[in-house]
Amino acid sequence: MAALFYTPLPHRALVKIGGEDRQTFLQGLVSADVPKADGSRALYGALLTPQGKFLHELFIAGHDDALLLETDAARRADLVKKLSMYKLRAKVTVAAEDGLQAYALWGEGAASALGLPAEAGSYHGGLAFHDPRLAEAGFRAWLANEDALAAAGFVKADFAVWDQARIRLGLPDGVRDLEPEKSLLLENGFDELNGVDFEKGCYMGQELTARTKYRALIKKRLLPVTITGPAPKPGAPILAGEVEAGEMRSSCGEVGLALLRLEHLTAGANLTTGNARISPTPPEWMVLPA
Repeated sequence: MAALFYTPLPHRALVKIGGEDRQTFLQGLVSADVPKADGSRALYGALLTPQGKFLHELFIAGHDDALLLETDAARRADLVKKLSMYKLRAKVTVAAEDGLQAYALWGEGAASALGLPAEAGSYHGGLAFHDPRLAEAGFRAWLANEDALAAAGFVKADFAVWDQARIRLGLPDGVRDLEPEKSLLLENGFDELNGVDFEKGCYMGQELTARTKYRALIKKRLLPVTITGPAPKPGAPILAGEVEAGEMRSSCGEVGLALLRLEHLTAGANLTTGNARISPTPPEWMVLPA
């Protein structure tokens, strides 16, 4: 059996930002430290509302005198519109990039097959990079088609295989797990998953994000859960007895992600949604209050 696998991500799409001001332009808008996307590293971050609420999840990498951004396909037009609105006099161009598609890659030896170091975020400018969130999260590739992956020894796998692995790691997948204009980055793991740079200068929504961190205002966390019973729909309320404890996000088979109040993460908590029982399984990377 092949040790290298890939799956297309049709729910993801790319945006291209060109022009000599591209780095300074994007730096003032997103939570990642954009100059680090210099062709040797890929970044993870988000565009927020001025009030600090989530708008768009982003993977960012530099390529051929431009910045490429991966985001939700269903909301790409909104991202392009938002970025274009903020251009003002900046010497930048913003456009959908339809010549490239997003793929997830994984398997023993994948880094060597892609010519990449093992650390998260590594990137060689060749449109393949180690997921900047976690080393265990595998790789992303932005390619015109699947030919190069097959030539490198990767075999196509069902989307569900990747999706379950992603969920077990506790990784959000854009608007499948994050609510535009409602979600807070730090409730959804962006701090531990390298999605917020607290050392960079000002960006839109920074004030709330920083205040949430330094005043320890986090009351909920997005984390993996095991589902016993029928899979609940996204947004389904999760109850602890008769008290609302959180709500479901994406799921695949017997695993899902749920946004849960911290006081309900205790071992043996009786959590239910509909006719299903929900058992939280916080990942090792997650930092929770003592």
